[in-house]
Amino acid sequence: MESSEPGVVRIGELSRRVGVSDHVLRAWETRYGLLRPTRSAGGFRLYSAADERRVRRMKHLMAGGLSAAEAAHAVAAESASAPGRESVATDGLAASGVAQNLESLRQALETFDEPAAQAMLDRLLSDLSLPTMLRDMVLPYLYDLGERWEQGAASVAQEHFASNVVRGRLAGLARGWGAGTGPRVILACPPGELHDLALMVFGIALNRVGWAVTYLGISTPVIELSRTVEAVRPDLVVLAATAPDRFEAISGELTELGRRSPLALAGAGASATLAERVGARFLGGDPVTEAETIGRF
Repeated sequence: MESSEPGVVRIGELSRRVGVSDHVLRAWETRYGLLRPTRSAGGFRLYSAADERRVRRMKHLMAGGLSAAEAAHAVAAESASAPGRESVATDGLAASGVAQNLESLRQALETFDEPAAQAMLDRLLSDLSLPTMLRDMVLPYLYDLGERWEQGAASVAQEHFASNVVRGRLAGLARGWGAGTGPRVILACPPGELHDLALMVFGIALNRVGWAVTYLGISTPVIELSRTVEAVRPDLVVLAATAPDRFEAISGELTELGRRSPLALAGAGASATLAERVGARFLGGDPVTEAETIGRF
């Protein structure tokens, strides 16, 4: 029986949410200190939204080629560099509030209640800073939705509806992002890649730290990307994909592109190994944090 307290769950529910067996989760907790559970009155371990975020981050880093030990060390370093984010989500919103708001957003979107979803997004934008709202609300919801769609736990209709509502809100936040006064970035997805919401989040966050964004979006032919690079002369090109084969299919073109412009690869389809092979930078963190990191240099 799962805890009814908002923001904390038993290990079985955490396992279901993140797609990692409870055996592996216990191993990560014991070996690396990745999970930091509290205890219920009955003595059961209870896991927070911060624990869930750390597991998802570890999975992403391991998918990029890091060993479990290396990924756990990287997650610990990131937590140490952002004090307070593990127990409090920033902006004064406790971990229990994060989970509660995520569940409210999920319920509205997946019951096709567009007015309620828009009201929830309005509330989040009012209560939170934009980076916090994107990093701690929008991205976790999108990752969870994608995983449940792959597992058959969310329907095609639910995925399409939710994605379109979120896309509309992101498009509003992206308005004017080409007018940044700092460096310029071209953002695109390689041929065949149809998922670009995380890339939009990255562009919004990067624009907020001064970068100008030229956005090409989904399934961009390499020839068109190359022509845009020639026309715009960007300071950086970022390509994002959800599957490695999207990048592998154009690895030769990526190598050539990397010789003409600074290049970075992002998304679940990217890896440190692939990026090194084609002469690109690997963006393995969440889109908001990566944008903030780039913006500091």
